[in-house]
Formats: sequence, C-alpha cells, structure tokens
Amino acid sequence: MLTNAIAGGVLVALYLAVLVLQLNPQVPIASATALHWFAALLAFYGPYLSVGLYFLILAREVVASRPLDPAWLSVRLLAWLCAAGAAAAAAITWANLSGYRPVLGAAAAERMRLGAIATTAFAVVLVAIAVLRYSFGRKGSRATGVSLTVAMILSIIVPLWLRGPGDLPVPVARVAQEREPIKSSPRVRMLLLDGASLGFIRQRVAAGQLPNFARLIDRGGMIDLATLKPTQAEPVWAAAATGKMPEKNGIRSNAVYRVDDGELAVDLLPDYCFAYALADQGFVRLDYRASTSLNATPIWQILSDFGIASGITAWPLTYPARASRGYVVTDRFDAEAASSPFRLADAHAGDPTTAVDVARERFDDWLAKPWQDVLAGGGTTAPNPDDLNYVRWDRAYSDTAAELEQQFAPMLTAVRYEAVDIFAHRYLRESQPERFGDPRRADPDRSLLDRYYGYVDSEVGRTMRLLAPGDLLLVVSGFGMEPTSLAKRVLARVLGYPDWTGSHEPAPDGFLLAYGANVVHAQLRRGAIVDLAPTVLYYMGVPVGRDMDGFARTDLFTTAYTSEHPVRYVGTHERGR
Repeated sequence: MLTNAIAGGVLVALYLAVLVLQLNPQVPIASATALHWFAALLAFYGPYLSVGLYFLILAREVVASRPLDPAWLSVRLLAWLCAAGAAAAAAITWANLSGYRPVLGAAAAERMRLGAIATTAFAVVLVAIAVLRYSFGRKGSRATGVSLTVAMILSIIVPLWLRGPGDLPVPVARVAQEREPIKSSPRVRMLLLDGASLGFIRQRVAAGQLPNFARLIDRGGMIDLATLKPTQAEPVWAAAATGKMPEKNGIRSNAVYRVDDGELAVDLLPDYCFAYALADQGFVRLDYRASTSLNATPIWQILSDFGIASGITAWPLTYPARASRGYVVTDRFDAEAASSPFRLADAHAGDPTTAVDVARERFDDWLAKPWQDVLAGGGTTAPNPDDLNYVRWDRAYSDTAAELEQQFAPMLTAVRYEAVDIFAHRYLRESQPERFGDPRRADPDRSLLDRYYGYVDSEVGRTMRLLAPGDLLLVVSGFGMEPTSLAKRVLARVLGYPDWTGSHEPAPDGFLLAYGANVVHAQLRRGAIVDLAPTVLYYMGVPVGRDMDGFARTDLFTTAYTSEHPVRYVGTHERGR
C-alpha cells in the first residue's frame, strides 16, 4: 500500500510541475531550471501526497468487506489513484487558467488551454480504465496494464509538448528621439488605495458616513476596474503605472522564485495547491522585485520626457528611486523606519535627497505619536500594534507628499495608502457582520476598518480643497475586498495561519472615482486597471502609446472637454534605458 501511495504521489507532483512550467512560459523545458523545479516539486509535494494517499488506502481497508492486498505496484490500485490524480490536476489547471489568463498573454494562455484539454482528456481515459476494466476486487490483464502505463506517461508528456520548448524574450520596441516639452498641463492628483471596495463605501455613504466620498459619488464619475491575479500590489500597480499587462511590463507577481542561484527565475506559482509553501519551507528562494524589474516606462517617467514634473509617494516598484523631474519617495521607507538606529541609511529610498530628508523627519514625527493620534475616532479599543504601524506609515507618507508638493510643485501627484488592505483583511467581519451571517449591526465608531476609512475620507476632503479650476482628482483602488469563505477560514485555523475575514484572492474589481470641473457625473462601463495610465496621459495633454493595453477613458469627461481635446497617439513611449 505504501509503494502504491508513493507512486500516486509522484504522479500528482509531476502534474503540478507541468502546471508550473505552463504558468511560466519563459522557462525552457530542456534546461537545468526546469529539472531543478521538477526535483523541488517532487521533494515538496511527494511526501505529503504519498502520506495522504496511504491513509486514504488505509481508510478504505477499514470500511471494505474484503482486504485489498495489493502488489508492490498494483495496476488495479494505481488505476484509481492515477484517475483521481489526473482529474484533480485537470481541475486545478483549468482554475489557474481562468484566473491567470490576462497575466499569461494570448499565446501562452492558448497553449495552456490546449494543455488543460489534454490533461482533461487523459483524466477521462484514466477514469474510464479504472471504472470499466478494474475494481478493487478484480485483476486486470497485462494489456490493460500497458494501456494504463501509456496513458499515465502521455498525460505528462502531451501537455509539455503543447506548452512548447519555452518563449524567447522579445526585445521591447524603443525610440530614441527627443520629446517636445508640453508648455502647460492641468494638474492631476491621485490617491491610491489597496483593498478598498466601492460596495463598502456606498454602504457607508448611504448610512450618512464618509461625506467626502459621498461628494465623489454624487458629483463625479465612477468606473469599476478589473484587476489582475495574483492580487498583489506590485503587479497591479505596475500595470496601472505603465498601461500595460504583465506580459509587456515584466511584473507578474511581487517576487521571483529560484531553486538555485544564477538560474532563470520563475515568477508565477499556481493557486489551489499550497504552492507558496515552497518558499515558506525553503524548497525555493524568494527575491522581491525592484524598479529595475520593470520592462515598461511608468507614467511619471513618460511625463518627465515631456518636461512635466511628478511627485510619486509609496508607489510599489519605485525602489531604487530615480526622479528626472519632481520627486519619488519609495514604499521602502516603512520597512527601514523600524530598523533604528540604522534607519533610512539607504539613500535610494527616495530621490532627490531633499525628498529623503523630508521623509525622515515625517517618519520621526509619526513614530513618536500615541495611537490615539494615529487612528482617531470614538471607542476605546486599541488596534494591534502591527496594524497600527501601517496607519503610521500611511500618514507619514501623506505628510511627506504634502510638504514636498510645496517645494517641487509637481503637476502629477500620487500617494498610496496600504492600511485599507491590512484592516479589511483582519476586521471586515467587525465592520460588516451581516455578510458573515451575523444579524447584529456593526458599531462604526468601534470598527477599526471604519475608523481608517474615516481617515481616508478626510484625505479625500483635504485633496478636494487643493483642487484649482481644471484640476482632476482620481481616487483609485487597485483591487477590492470580499468576505473569506468559511472553508478557507477553517483551513487557515487548522494550518495555523491568521484567521483573516477579508480576502481579495478571487481578484474582485477595484474602482476609479474621478472628480473635477471637466468630469461627467455618471456610473460608466467597466474598465481595467491598465486604463489608468492612458487616461492620466490623455488628460495632461500627453500622447497615449499605441502599444499600451489600456485605453484613455474619455467617457469620464464632458463632451465640451473631449471635443476640444482629442486623443493623440504615439507609437511607443519606451526609450533606451
């Protein structure tokens, strides 16, 4: 029974290795990288799956009327194990294809779809062999054993063959000509939120809360934005900044994974099979992304090419910082602020040095303040210190941006707020108990999530007061939040993970709220996160790159404005860097 369980576990681990290669088409099949990943996945999944299958066989022995008494490698037993493994692999492959299709690109997604069809077909064949020719009480012939073996081998080889040898990197088209500076441009202010949900905001607005969000909804334009999976800040905001999908901008996840140093990296792990535990248990090494990982030009660099200064604060993948015009304060300040006395020793956390100096002072200020000043509101419940630090950092970033704006006068400003995501993960049930089957009403004065939304609402109001005629305010959520399913919460408790009640794993929509004199008052058709960069460029009078995947959402603006400001295009904004 043990040897058969091991054989079944190895087969399923091989299916998952094939899935990893399908999700990472840049890895050549005939390479040391692919071989090392096969070995790592076998070492990680093999023991767990083998033990699980062994106990499953033992459970069958307990309830069965006749003992199984299999051979060392029993064809009649392996038929059932392989059929179940192939069916599970097919289901996981289809689920990953559905979630990651936009990230993969059209060609890789089509090859993965064909591979999923092949896996499904062989699963059907294996199930048919198990059902029609075998049972736990009957023996099969040598011919059927050969048929089973051939079907198992082909169920691995055919998806790999359909996947192909690996994609060759295609150089990004770049231009060398100088851009003609734009003499005048309207000012755009952006507030970026991680994990904010338009449904939550509307519910609170209907209850008479969040007055500044109410003004945005009543007098501005609204768009639901399809996000990307995995719903991590780095790939989502990289797509927003470049207007390009991960296939073009090079950022498909927040990190890359390697089995050995010096080999080609894998940047996407499969869902629904605990693959991220590979890094937790040391089977692969994790390296986080940096600004040098971007293969496309973000909007602030595009604006710099046209002579327009930008002020960017806490945007992911801006480290090491580089600001040709204006300033960049990276999202690394919060990590370094906790490492005193060597805090902020790295000058690359901001650019120019003036921005670094201002950020140091603002972080010093907020580190010293009591929690009641950090997260104001009614009630007496103190937040978890770890949660509170995210609020400190958000407020420090906001104050840094406000002070630097006075010095640099940028035409585009962007400030990102991360704590919405953290609080929604941990306190969504406190704020919306009715979504978890609890009829009790939440107390908004005591809910930490509501209190933080109140702070964000005040930031929206402060930014509104700064708007001059013709200015544009954009409040953007990169991805939404929804209740975690009961099954996932139970599983998290069993495995010892945090019992988070909010989740964005299924990639719920984010949103864009626009406000200004030139903005229409309407709920507009659904868009995508890659629409942000083209829309900002359009409003600021900069040509939109034809190689961008997003579209300039001209329907956000009044007919009078769009008739006087047609969309202009350029082949690409990529330059030799």
